[in-house]
Amino acid sequence: MVAVPDALVWELTRRNTSFMKKKNGQTKRSGRVVFSVEKGNVKSLNKFKYSGIANSKVADFAFADDNKAVLVTKTASKCSTQPKKSIQSTPMNKNFRKVEKNIMGQVVSNHYRPDLKDELLGKLTQVYKANRRAKGTKAVVPVKKGRGKL
Repeated sequence: MVAVPDALVWELTRRNTSFMKKKNGQTKRSGRVVFSVEKGNVKSLNKFKYSGIANSKVADFAFADDNKAVLVTKTASKCSTQPKKSIQSTPMNKNFRKVEKNIMGQVVSNHYRPDLKDELLGKLTQVYKANRRAKGTKAVVPVKKGRGKL
């Protein structure tokens, strides 16, 4: 299979893929927001920086079974013709600080995708909080209604 540049793949897929979800209107002028639900897209936005299809290096943090988390990355180009095999999932089941250190080692310090550091840590925080609530180790935050006693 011929290697295709990332920029060309983005130009071919940026306006029409099966992963796109359009919200709020029809035109750019009216405030349309285009989301993407592809695997490997950290922010779920249809942009080249975050795209899991167009980039040869992808990093994402996702939910797994039994309230656990997984770091999703693309492997080397040896599996470029088989997309299912090219995605590698690394389970992250330690406490928050150890998982953060692991992400820094695999993604940032390794020069894999240092530009996604803030997005990955933000998503890690949300996944970690949701998993703790699902396991029952952290209480669900109650909704405040009305005025409290002063």
